[in-house]
Amino acid sequence: MGDYRAPLFLAWQLTNACRCRCLPCCEESGPDQAWPSELSRDEALKLARDIVSAGIPHVAFGGGEPVAVPWFWEICAILHAGGAGLKIETDGLLLDEAACVRLKEWEAACVQVSIDGASAAVHDRVRPGGSFDGAVAAVRRLAQAGLGPEVVFTPTRLNLADAPAVFDLAARLGARTFVTGPLMRLGRAAAHWKTLAPSESDWQGTAACLEEKARGSRMRLSVYPWDIREEIRVRRESPQAMMLVVPDGRAKLLNALPFAPGDIRRQSLAEAWEAVCRAWKSPKVSAFIDRVLADPKLLKHANECWDV
Repeated sequence: MGDYRAPLFLAWQLTNACRCRCLPCCEESGPDQAWPSELSRDEALKLARDIVSAGIPHVAFGGGEPVAVPWFWEICAILHAGGAGLKIETDGLLLDEAACVRLKEWEAACVQVSIDGASAAVHDRVRPGGSFDGAVAAVRRLAQAGLGPEVVFTPTRLNLADAPAVFDLAARLGARTFVTGPLMRLGRAAAHWKTLAPSESDWQGTAACLEEKARGSRMRLSVYPWDIREEIRVRRESPQAMMLVVPDGRAKLLNALPFAPGDIRRQSLAEAWEAVCRAWKSPKVSAFIDRVLADPKLLKHANECWDV
């Protein structure tokens, strides 16, 4: 990351609010979980313009539900006009035909929709407040618009057996990629780890089944290779040239680490990036990573924002 004057990739959590209260949610989002100090419209549009000025080539929106933020489309328009590629992680429920056409016109690089079961009974159990039918319809609309959507499947004990059938469903809907990986021990998943996390052997068996299916499919399979502790270990040795901006404008190192050394409300984007780069070299950060590697229960602090 020290080779770049700005991140190559900015992950932006526009809000922590979401209509769903998904059991494995990394951010513990929900209908009543908006942060009281989330960026205003003016602050968010300024950040979008600063991203363009800094020449950051890729911006990924998560949350919460980013599409529900009233100024989401204004932000995307600024970024698209400035040449930034757009990635959107969404439940899909607000993506009507007109929205899909707009995203196609803006050449959105990636739109990901979660489908966490092969039936409404399973999907809606894993994603309370969500809609299996709505997610399926959104993927179909995105595919019809020519966007090549990605379907994301989060494995838990509640839905692991459905993974092969969800893969087949995603292929029928016209998805470009099926995205999955080990359950991340963050947010609600961390709080309910013992009841949600599949065994390692069960997960590996499912991953092998998906890889076999992918050999005969035009849809690409993308399996994230690491669990969250391995990612933290790898990133400490070689941090990505990326920055995570959370809903109140603070800049974090990684969603699995509680350190927020930057603040775009008080600093320029360049200053926040420099603070993030310095923090990765901090003995305090390194010592916490050592503790997490020894005791994963400390991941319960991931969504906090600590000074370095």
